[in-house]
Amino acid sequence: MQISVNQGQFENDIVPDRRTAGQVADRSIGRVLSCNGARATIGTIMPRAGTATPEAWTIGRMISINLGRSRIVGMVYEIKAVSEFWDELADNPVHIEVELLGEVLEAEGGRTIFQTGITTYPPVGAIAHRIRAHDLALVHDLGARAGVAIGHLTQDPAIPATVCIDDLLSRHFALVGTTGVGKSSAVSLLLRKAIAAKPHLRVLILDPHNEYAHAFPDKAVVTDAQSLDLPFWMFRLEEFADVVFRGRPDIDELDILREVIAAARARYRKPATQDFARDLGSSLLKRPLDPTARRPTAGGAAASGDAPLPYRMADAIAVLDELMGLHEIRYPRAALRSLKVRLEALYGDPSYQFMFARANMVEGMGQVIGQIFRIPQHGRPICVFQLAGLPADVVNAVASVLSRIAFDLAMFSHGGYEVLLLCEEAHRYVPADQSLGFTPTRQAIARIAKEGRKYGAYLGVVTQRPGELDPTILSQCSTIFAMRLANDRDQQIIRSAIADASASTIGFLSAIGNREAIAFGEGVATPMRMRFAELAPHELPAMAGGSILDGLVHREPGLDELVSRMQGESR
Repeated sequence: MQISVNQGQFENDIVPDRRTAGQVADRSIGRVLSCNGARATIGTIMPRAGTATPEAWTIGRMISINLGRSRIVGMVYEIKAVSEFWDELADNPVHIEVELLGEVLEAEGGRTIFQTGITTYPPVGAIAHRIRAHDLALVHDLGARAGVAIGHLTQDPAIPATVCIDDLLSRHFALVGTTGVGKSSAVSLLLRKAIAAKPHLRVLILDPHNEYAHAFPDKAVVTDAQSLDLPFWMFRLEEFADVVFRGRPDIDELDILREVIAAARARYRKPATQDFARDLGSSLLKRPLDPTARRPTAGGAAASGDAPLPYRMADAIAVLDELMGLHEIRYPRAALRSLKVRLEALYGDPSYQFMFARANMVEGMGQVIGQIFRIPQHGRPICVFQLAGLPADVVNAVASVLSRIAFDLAMFSHGGYEVLLLCEEAHRYVPADQSLGFTPTRQAIARIAKEGRKYGAYLGVVTQRPGELDPTILSQCSTIFAMRLANDRDQQIIRSAIADASASTIGFLSAIGNREAIAFGEGVATPMRMRFAELAPHELPAMAGGSILDGLVHREPGLDELVSRMQGESR
């Protein structure tokens, strides 16, 4: 079958396509053969070997279909030959499948606008063209919304790729991609653009690989296991129990721990009463537990006695001793002794000194919150919270505490403090399998995702395995940057999150280059294939820039120093 692309009678009804002197003489590249409302098939001729091939026919590129006073914009997603055999000595007919994205309309005064959706569909025989640079820029124009450039379009490097920072943050965002495609560099770029556009924004990065400290030498403070002070009394019962019991709580010991903490807090407030713990313990033993009075409420922890009020670990251990000394006890002495051993071991473990070493030197939460959430900023609005140096058993609880405080800070300030919580390797904290992960962490992050926008608490999700991420959390991220994904399951998750009208853009996710992404959602004008801008070497994360890792490789610490680090004694 031969398909002609010569000008015919249909072209006489169309306003001539305007060209500049530098453009090729003929921008026609095919004709519409069929259209089903969302997609169209274009017929064209691929010249025989040795002659030029239309560069427009590339997967992921945009073309336009000229209808006179409007031009329909489509994206190429499939190319296939008509014949089963390719003739090297002749021209070959080809069918091009395009997805219809919207149309450029000629307004009054020569002004042009782009709108998503189609009002006038192309008839069979309509001429397809290489898209004009002006039209391509118009498709991705944010209009009245303020935008910042984060790179350029893959199709035309002269056109910047812009996002609306306000919508990107307030409606949350996600960045997904396999290892080595440039996720960390892209995150660093987005954060630099965000704090430049919103100078009062506070950013907390949960950094499991300790890589972001190198990316913000002039904008961030680094908090690690050696410099961190996160008092144990700021942990809620579930969070502290996860640390004490290593994620496998004993029911009897958990009930004891609840009562012991309540007694220790009471003694901290009334230290002059010598027998207070004994009296309280006795009274607790005489009355049944009221489970409803001890659970955190939706409005906070105060009603459950779980408010972050100080107490001393020495008092908690003393209360346990007094409970073991009572004649009438409710719990087996073995459970009381076991809990005491757990608390004493935890209290004396050098790896957990960030929770205990200076816990009672900090008389309130202000000092901790000020350090982590940069109040005041002092020109450094970002806190890189390095999790790699923390004991594995405590990471989930720490993430829960930080996520909870981030939301509370925004809520109780009535939006006075805007906070962005960036979760690297987010599938660790909010996995798709509800039986995995740590429930308080999941709840704290989900609360930011669902309610944070009202108060100025924002969420950024970064993961290499979107298929293992809780779909509820991903669905709350209204802007998604999808970088290269090789796993079919991960691609399917992203495909389900994108609008039906642009699902074809996901088809080539497994083949896009490093630093490339498909961006779609509230923060961009229309789905776009883009390439993130390059950062200066000193702005790259450690694993991308390599400077910190190189320094560690070239300096071999002494054996004593190395053992000290491994035992957590370098504090």
